[in-house]
Amino acid sequence: MNVKTGAVINVEGVVQGVGYRNFVEEWAEKLGLKGYCQNLADGQVLVEVEGEKAIIELLIQQLKQGPRRARVTEVRVSWKPYSGNFSGFTVRYS
Repeated sequence: MNVKTGAVINVEGVVQGVGYRNFVEEWAEKLGLKGYCQNLADGQVLVEVEGEKAIIELLIQQLKQGPRRARVTEVRVSWKPYSGNFSGFTVRYS
């Protein structure tokens, strides 16, 4: 059974100015996930995503690696109920 869920993911480390958001967008689209990512003022990248839990877990594995120039030190995941509010995956520029 493919139950849809959501996750709010905070990624810490050297993740701004290294193409991290584009990396997240490429993987989310490749996996068919919906949501967004954006830089936070404290240097983290926030990812909010919805889809099947197993697919989100694949994304999380990629987030731990990041693009070549990134240095990910921590990935924190908070699971949440599926909302269906997203029509695709976008990069938000704050």
